[in-house]
Amino acid sequence: MAEAENLVAEIEMLGEKLARAKAGIAERFIGQEQVVDLVLAALLSGGHGLLIGQPGLGKTLLVETLSTVMGLDGSRVQFTPDLMPADILGSEVLETRSDGSREFRFIEGPVFCQLLMADEINRASPRTQAALLQAMQEKEVTIAGQHRPLGKPFHVLATQNPIEQEGTYPLPEAQLDRFLLQINVTYPMRDVERDILLATTGVTVAKAEQVFTADDLIAAQTLLRRMPVGENVVDLILDLVRSFRPEDENAPEIVRNSVSWGPGPRAAQALMLAVRARALLEGRLAPSIDDVMQLSRPVLMHRMALGFGARAQGLELGGLIDQITSDVIRRARNTGAAA
Repeated sequence: MAEAENLVAEIEMLGEKLARAKAGIAERFIGQEQVVDLVLAALLSGGHGLLIGQPGLGKTLLVETLSTVMGLDGSRVQFTPDLMPADILGSEVLETRSDGSREFRFIEGPVFCQLLMADEINRASPRTQAALLQAMQEKEVTIAGQHRPLGKPFHVLATQNPIEQEGTYPLPEAQLDRFLLQINVTYPMRDVERDILLATTGVTVAKAEQVFTADDLIAAQTLLRRMPVGENVVDLILDLVRSFRPEDENAPEIVRNSVSWGPGPRAAQALMLAVRARALLEGRLAPSIDDVMQLSRPVLMHRMALGFGARAQGLELGGLIDQITSDVIRRARNTGAAA
């Protein structure tokens, strides 16, 4: 009983701290509460986020603000076609000492940080994109045969421009799967855009203030994994992820006919963590079925693909995810009511 009471108290304290962090971010990244919640959910879950949106929507500002508010050492890399892996990871140089002797010295690249912003990641070549695979999964890099740990915690927030396709290289499926969430940043509403104009074109501009430290974030990530998850939510996550695999015998007919490849176990892991983070951000002690519904798109959009025939018929992946998610949740609720 005492352990449960302590857990409740810790969750409530973290919720208050997260509310302050969200308020601080909202002063600079105006009117995009859902985007802020998703990015914070990725960080609380210990994962990475893929931000997709047109230029000029504040994605870079959001990452810079997060770095300050969460107390993380941040780096930014502008991905271009001529960017090389060593430009991200670092390289060894032959250094001559004053006594004439020589030795190799490793110069760390920008990946040696706690929050890496990979700006327009799809503009770099596949070779350079692959330089982040080990870093994102194992939180270390191997250079010249030596394993070099990265910052703790270590997170990647990457941006993609969905408009321009010339000179870009789509991310491979293995790398997309390493992003916990795909976060779509859309145009602001008229009233929100008016607030942005007034807040950013005056003499003074709001400044971000630190709320967390790196150790605080690590503690929050540990606390999140201690949060209880009901059996009904766990079963729903499994049913939902498996229903999008065309090889699964229980997959709906529309999935078997239209989906070329479906989400793997990382999707279920991502949902399991992200629903807890969403509950935390909303001041709740445990996730609900509604959390699964709200996070199905961000978790699944980049982990599956439609076949050519489905795309030719005009089927949209987001619409399919919403349809199947609604069906799976309705069946789960009916089963629970019958029980």
